[in-house]
Amino acid sequence: MTIQTVVVPDLGGAETVEVIELGLAPGDNVEVEDSLLVLESDKATMDIPSPATGVFTKYLVEEGATVSVGDPIAEIEVSADALEEAPQVEAAPEEPVIQAPVEEAAPTVAASASVAAAELMIQVPDIGSDDKVEVIEISVAEGDEVAEGDTLVILESDKATMDIPSTHSGKVLKIVVAEGDKLGTGDDVALFEVTAATEQPAEVATPEPAPQATTPAPAPVVETAPTAPEVAPVAAEPVVSSSDVYAGPAVRLLARELGVDLTQVAGTGPKGRIQKDDVSNFVKQVMKNKDSAPAAAPVTGGTGIPAIPAVDFSQFGEIEEVKLSKIQKLTAANMQRNWLNIPHVTQFDDADITELEDFRKGLKAEGEKRGVRVTPVAFLIKALGATLQANPIFNRSMGADGEHVVQKHYCNIGMAVDTPRGLVVPVIKDVDVKGIWDISADIMDLAAKARDGKLTPAEMSGGCFTLSSLGAIGGNGFTPIVNAPEVGILGVSKSQIKPVWNGSEFAPRLTLPMALSYDHRVINGGDAGRFMTHLVKLLSDIRHLAL
Repeated sequence: MTIQTVVVPDLGGAETVEVIELGLAPGDNVEVEDSLLVLESDKATMDIPSPATGVFTKYLVEEGATVSVGDPIAEIEVSADALEEAPQVEAAPEEPVIQAPVEEAAPTVAASASVAAAELMIQVPDIGSDDKVEVIEISVAEGDEVAEGDTLVILESDKATMDIPSTHSGKVLKIVVAEGDKLGTGDDVALFEVTAATEQPAEVATPEPAPQATTPAPAPVVETAPTAPEVAPVAAEPVVSSSDVYAGPAVRLLARELGVDLTQVAGTGPKGRIQKDDVSNFVKQVMKNKDSAPAAAPVTGGTGIPAIPAVDFSQFGEIEEVKLSKIQKLTAANMQRNWLNIPHVTQFDDADITELEDFRKGLKAEGEKRGVRVTPVAFLIKALGATLQANPIFNRSMGADGEHVVQKHYCNIGMAVDTPRGLVVPVIKDVDVKGIWDISADIMDLAAKARDGKLTPAEMSGGCFTLSSLGAIGGNGFTPIVNAPEVGILGVSKSQIKPVWNGSEFAPRLTLPMALSYDHRVINGGDAGRFMTHLVKLLSDIRHLAL
């Protein structure tokens, strides 16, 4: 019988991994490919198989230790018959070099690991938002073979739906989410079985002997005794305040991505080890508590507003209950929240857009060549960007603590779009540095995505001010509700011909009715008056936009 040392095979790119499970006891019989121990990297867990049939002798590492390629990890007692099956063992009885066992065992284990399967947790990629979004459909089942890029689940945010694709090809072992769960960037979706793609090292053909030399036994102890590699994971844990937390690299990475303090998470694994499910459940509980608190706020909100009593309308005639879409429900909740929390003031004025419309219609031929249609909304957005620059107080937001305001030095304008699924507000970025053609192209692109339900969270965030235009729908005016945390919104109704006194007579002019609603905690009447006066001047004579 000969003692054979098992080392860490090629890890396929990972520099160091952590030992997370030791499942054998001295004296256990092992067959080829039986799992000796389990390692965990930042992205996956992997079983290290036995390179030969024999009797397990001892581990050379402990749970929690950090190891790298070539480190000795276990010893097994192999019979002479088993050794004869490996041609490498019979060659060159000379030169019993101390590192020879490592070089001998490494290719053997690597050859086994190349056909081994590794478990990989597929996670939600960056969705352009820190908010959690709801799972509305699961597109795969456990046992399915999935190719890279195939849709795993479909998420629905406040404004759009999005497919979450698989980042790897493999077999679905377990789906860890359910319809109705809320997920964000970095959350677990499904556990995959993927083939561990490891390259055959060139040393496979190297006939280094010395597995029969038992002298290397002390060497593995020497190799694994230094704990310096374990310093790296500790240094990479800025979010953890205690070194006593028992968790692997993948769990710590997930915690860092989600901003979770692991000292607050209770571990359910062996010996209190924190697992990914523990982190996910902790986040779900926090979000649940967070969601439940604001849910009660709109009902009472500190205002004592009584609830509207339920009415049985069927007693008056035939009825039909129509289910609201998620966007409609969220819009209703947000509008109620904004109306209750923001002291609204609305100011009205008309802008003479006669020359603006004449100029816009003159751009039709050039627009057809460019493939861009210029609408009055493009001029409104450009004028709003210039007006925000001239009146920066409207480019602020009230701090959550009520003790300060945030002054923004970027200029993004949201435009409300009416869609079959509800009202959405895509945001046109950097309007202060864009021309009418660029803004018109953005309007066309975002409006099309809004109607198709293809807007991403990034395309609906970062607004400084909102424009709500009824266009040709009609009406003389309305009072728009401020879209918090913004402090202002402009409502525009249908333009109409009116008689306007020019100093000597009344002349027909095309006028645009506008309504400016603002947050009176940040904006006062004088600020609003100056804002509206500047905006009317720009729309009445668009040459001022060039100044």
